[in-house]
Amino acid sequence: MKFGVISLLTAGLLSLAAPAFAHHSGAMFDGKKTVSVVGTVKSFEWTNPHSWLEVMVKDKDGKPVQWSIEMNGPEALFRQGFRQDNPKVGDRVTVVMHPLRDGRRGGSVVSVLLPDGKLIGFKST
Repeated sequence: MKFGVISLLTAGLLSLAAPAFAHHSGAMFDGKKTVSVVGTVKSFEWTNPHSWLEVMVKDKDGKPVQWSIEMNGPEALFRQGFRQDNPKVGDRVTVVMHPLRDGRRGGSVVSVLLPDGKLIGFKST
């Protein structure tokens, strides 16, 4: 009897956790490609479950356009060398990312080269 109750409770808890894993799909990003952009940090949102880096990059005509780069949550970013205040708004950075499959300006961060030459994020692509 006790084993059955424990099994039922375990199954119930696991079924409740499934939606939390479901939203972490990376299907919108092309993990086989990397794109590098150079631009100025517009904002850096240090939030759960995902942080965001907004970078203004000049297009082929020299007009600034916004790139939205999705990042991990703060705990994972901290382990990769990011800090809540780094990169800073106004920093000129080079961002390497896995691009969005649909061609929009954005992606999933791989690494960020800061103005002082420090590379944070994943060190290889």
